[in-house]
Amino acid sequence: MSGATGLIGGALARRLTRDGHDVITLVRRSPRPSERAIAWDPVRATIDRAALEGWQLDALVHLAGENVFGRWTVAKKRRIRESRVAGTRLVSEAIAGLDRRPPVLLAASAVGYYGDQGAVELTEQSPAGDDFLAEVARDWEGATRPAARAGVRVANLRFGVVLSKTGGALAKMLPAFRLGLGGAIGNGAQYFPWIALEDALGAILHVLASPSLSGPVNVTAPRPVTQLEFVRTLGRVLRRPAVLPVPRFALGLVFGNEAAAMMASGQRVLPARLVAAGYRFRFGEVEPALRELLAARGGGS
Repeated sequence: MSGATGLIGGALARRLTRDGHDVITLVRRSPRPSERAIAWDPVRATIDRAALEGWQLDALVHLAGENVFGRWTVAKKRRIRESRVAGTRLVSEAIAGLDRRPPVLLAASAVGYYGDQGAVELTEQSPAGDDFLAEVARDWEGATRPAARAGVRVANLRFGVVLSKTGGALAKMLPAFRLGLGGAIGNGAQYFPWIALEDALGAILHVLASPSLSGPVNVTAPRPVTQLEFVRTLGRVLRRPAVLPVPRFALGLVFGNEAAAMMASGQRVLPARLVAAGYRFRFGEVEPALRELLAARGGGS
């Protein structure tokens, strides 16, 4: 697994270990002798292929990538792109060249693939957008082709906004909302393609266990909501007002115009292939998900 220190990867590694699986992580340093890890460096395009060959791998889960939050300078955009495209190509080419290839590669992607298409319902068959993140996602998924050509089953996991109070977008929103300073971006009509972390993990495990699932798979809840509905629900769960709109120009001043455009856009994404493959969501509605996430240890007040 790559990205094992991230929000999804860390939780997935713990779940797999708890369930009795051996997790070998890709790390950007020399592994310690007692560590189940393989060295790689996506910037320098190096990976320890001998170590990869030395393990009998049942699957490779590739989740690494530069965080998209923050001001999008030229250097930041380059890191966003290269960490995804070049890193995925490195992993894909490496396993394609193994004598004992893992039978499946799950590679992260994102619903940013679709761009901003308003209220149109989007499934895995919908076309790509044409903005920066859509182009990155298209090339990101394309970088898995060497593994697919070598006979590895490849699934491109198009993640929505993963909800957890310990990291990601929700954790960044909570301080302002707890102070009663939360609100939608603009008029809030844009769709918010959310998924609870527990269902994101469940979806990954379901795809791993489903030989028929290859290619793009939307990892989002079955009922996307508008951003306005999301922030009103979050305010209700926290018992705080959520009525202060965030002007688009203010986002531009803080994050730059392109990052602001990303934050002000949305996608009405449906997990069509997960549903067809029989995955049962624990949290199909946003309010029960938020109440569960924020109830423990006083998280809701």
